[in-house]
Amino acid sequence: MMDEKVIAVINKYNGDKGQLISILQDIQAEYYYLPKEALVQASEAMDIPLSHVYSLVTFFKAFSLEPRGKHLVSVCLGTACHVRGVARVLDKIERSLDIGRGETTKDHKFTLETVNCMGCCAVGPAVKIDGEYFGQMSTDKVDPLLAKFE
Repeated sequence: MMDEKVIAVINKYNGDKGQLISILQDIQAEYYYLPKEALVQASEAMDIPLSHVYSLVTFFKAFSLEPRGKHLVSVCLGTACHVRGVARVLDKIERSLDIGRGETTKDHKFTLETVNCMGCCAVGPAVKIDGEYFGQMSTDKVDPLLAKFE
């Protein structure tokens, strides 16, 4: 069965093989990850070997083959954030969402990941949600911040 959403994304780019990364990004934006069926469908519809599609997906960290939450929460573990107490912030986020690093909440609202450095050391500890940065994080700021994304 052909998924109409996948076909619509492919058609948006006129099936241009050179736009495969953009197509995969749009498919992931639709499902919050890249389902195997969607990859097979894109491979067949665009006449691109499935092995090539998978090699792109596994090469780029931005792609996920596992279901992810609607909101991606990234916590910086860089040195500046570390010395300013990011471990306590991360612990609070894990407790508030009831998940660990690399996990997704049961309701698929949030996925939690850690990164080595966000490059915003002056405002650490730093947390990024859906591309938006939040600096000078503390444990008492965690729940109000997460509530904004409910």
